Amino acid sequence: MLKVGLTGGIGAGKSEVSRLLDSLGAVIVDADKIAREVVEPGTPGLAAVVEEFGTEILTPQGTLDRPKLGSVVFADSDRLAALNAIVHPLVGERSAELEQEAAEAEQAGGQESPAVVVHDVPLIAENGLAPLYDLVLVVDASPGTQLERLKRARGMSQEEAAARMAAQATRAERLAVADIVIDNDGTLEALETRVREVWDELRRRAAPSRS
Repeated sequence: MLKVGLTGGIGAGKSEVSRLLDSLGAVIVDADKIAREVVEPGTPGLAAVVEEFGTEILTPQGTLDRPKLGSVVFADSDRLAALNAIVHPLVGERSAELEQEAAEAEQAGGQESPAVVVHDVPLIAENGLAPLYDLVLVVDASPGTQLERLKRARGMSQEEAAARMAAQATRAERLAVADIVIDNDGTLEALETRVREVWDELRRRAAPSRS
């Protein structure tokens, strides 16, 4: 099994690369998706968040009011740390479970080739997570391309898009942790071609690990 970290700056196209890798056969472990799942109604995660922050961070339907919680934690680093202390271990546990399931399927011969598990994680560079993976894929686009995509696809203003980009690692910091770079300044067709090339490389790297 090959354990891969996938990251990229906002607007670079990481989600599209994740989708393409999924279609090619990768096992995708999406940290953002899991972070939402572990605080769904009825979960121990949501109960712990409510115990820490109070029932005012719930909607009338009993779901997590993300904008309200965000207004609390992003204005107070200590409160953000408290939230992360609840959510991050739960995300880590679920990610490990999904990875273990992929390893067990591989060992049982349930797939034709060794598993390639891709952890879709936005903040690999920011949080120093690169050593956790066998290799890191970085989806790269120029700042100008990122800005245009954020304005066009997400309706952000120039100022809002620039602020979101500035809150992340720099392009150079992301590239510094990359083992493989996927350029995404071009067309979707060019991206698809590049991702297929990368997929072939990942499968080659995974093959020796199978006993």
